Amino acid sequence: MGIGSVFLRGLVLRGLILAWCSAYCVSAWAAYAMALGGTPKYGPDFKSFDYVRADAPRGGEVTLSSLGTFDKLNPFTLKGVPAISISRLLFDTLTVASLDEPNTMYGLIAQDMELAPDKLSITFKLNPAARFSNGDPVLAADVKYSFDTLRSKAASPLWRQYWQDVKQAVVVDPRTIRFEFVKRNRELHMIVGSVPVFSRKWGEGKPFEQIIQDQPIASGPYTVEKFSLGKSITYRRNPEYWARDLPSRRGHYNFDRVSYTYFLDEFARIEAFKAGAFDFVHENAAKNWARGYYGKKFDSGEVIKTELANSNAQGMQAFVFNTRRPIFADRRVRQAVALAMDYEWMNRQLFFNQYKRSYSFFTNSELAAQFSPDGKPSEEELKLLEPWRSKLPAEVFGSAKEYPMSPPVTSPPYSLRENLRKARALLADAGWTYRDGALRNAKGEPFEFEILNDKRTWERIIAPFSRNLEKLGIKARLRTMDASLYKKREDDYDFDMTVNWWLSNQSPGNELSFRFSSKSADEKGADNGMGVKDPIVDALIDRILTVDNREELVAASRALDRVLLAGIYVIPHWHNTVHRVAYKNIFERPKQLPLYYQSEDWFLQSWWMKR
Repeated sequence: MGIGSVFLRGLVLRGLILAWCSAYCVSAWAAYAMALGGTPKYGPDFKSFDYVRADAPRGGEVTLSSLGTFDKLNPFTLKGVPAISISRLLFDTLTVASLDEPNTMYGLIAQDMELAPDKLSITFKLNPAARFSNGDPVLAADVKYSFDTLRSKAASPLWRQYWQDVKQAVVVDPRTIRFEFVKRNRELHMIVGSVPVFSRKWGEGKPFEQIIQDQPIASGPYTVEKFSLGKSITYRRNPEYWARDLPSRRGHYNFDRVSYTYFLDEFARIEAFKAGAFDFVHENAAKNWARGYYGKKFDSGEVIKTELANSNAQGMQAFVFNTRRPIFADRRVRQAVALAMDYEWMNRQLFFNQYKRSYSFFTNSELAAQFSPDGKPSEEELKLLEPWRSKLPAEVFGSAKEYPMSPPVTSPPYSLRENLRKARALLADAGWTYRDGALRNAKGEPFEFEILNDKRTWERIIAPFSRNLEKLGIKARLRTMDASLYKKREDDYDFDMTVNWWLSNQSPGNELSFRFSSKSADEKGADNGMGVKDPIVDALIDRILTVDNREELVAASRALDRVLLAGIYVIPHWHNTVHRVAYKNIFERPKQLPLYYQSEDWFLQSWWMKR
């Protein structure tokens, strides 16, 4: 993900501290970490991260759940749905992120790292202990093969977009690889550290896109033990896992087996959990959390229900307009449709007041555009936005008291009735008028659209939104479909509106190109469901990728946020700052929580069975 950095190599660049190498370095001045604008929390002699127990007991089997289905073991190709957790459990990377620092990564497969003085290349020295699951050593040729394969057309376009500024990977010697860059990019040396590494023998010579059910040959802590397509999969911890005592892996992945059972229905999953069918669950739905997790097992303490605090940037979850569709090409129409969503009613009636309204593509971080007290951009933002003033909506530069710069509200002195009046006026301006029982354009075509989803739980959320749209003469239909078909339509941008969640972190970067750039709008399988094709957005993303310090990053991110919000490409949803989890009382966990984490990831990484 987008993690800008300052590179450390003994004498830490840009005035950082002098550091000695760790026990896994090969020279007295080898780099052991990469960080943004400061010193890594953990020194070169660290033994483990604070949010794990270094000597946690290993053993036991855990069963988890997943919704939907899967049809492949290759998580890197475009077609199909991969088995859950296969990427994180099977494929190690050159470096690994710390969960209690916003922008720091530590060596995993790579034990030594060196950024060139001109910042146009980075060289990684591989740990000689690194091994694939078949016992073969991990060599530079495997890293190059992984990188080249993922950047080819045989893999998902996500990877090509992610590494678009990498010129090539060069094998220097059997355990040294150099990545050369097309241009300077503040985070690119961090990005290439996230290359997932797999063996050249995986698939036994098949074209990569035809590797579907072949057992991955990778370097991670688990292997696939057995699976039933679409129903279940079991991972077995590799007892010979090469990195089990590495500082960046010590105390991690303590369960011998991790199994997933798939469910097609969230309600069936809850009942199965209460019946003891699996051990741990992260709950996203507020209604389920309020009404589904109760009973004798909870009362007795046999099952624990709790909320885990986190400091995660929340990004943006939203209804997404596909602006490729003529019906949503007009910004005024999108604004009118957005005015029909009554979030305050939803939060009160459907969500038990558990949520806060999302307000930014960088919600819950300092990168979010600031609209107080007068909604005007800062001086730093204004320098970036002023050249585009004539092409931007006036709201970008003025007061944010009225939508679209902040989501519409229905709490007093505002109301849904008033919002719908505004919506009707906007629609009339855009050429839509009510006649013959429907809202129609000049050609007489009714205003109808489809909301695509793969989860039934959205029915209760979309229903009141649809009722409000009906008052404007608009007909919105929910189409719920199988996860595989949903993914294909999503990848092909074959929808009018859908739901998406763009995760964010404390330092955005190349992922912004994949989500919002003009190039990604025409590339199937990218994350630009909105269809944004705006040279202003492109320019601001380029600025974010080339800034020199944190202050410039914040200003550029806020400017980008303003432009995206003003485009009204989405209807913002909601967020919270806790993870809702329930689990059998058979586990123990570290006393210290990470700062930035997903609950199921941390569970798999750091918890262990009670003894």
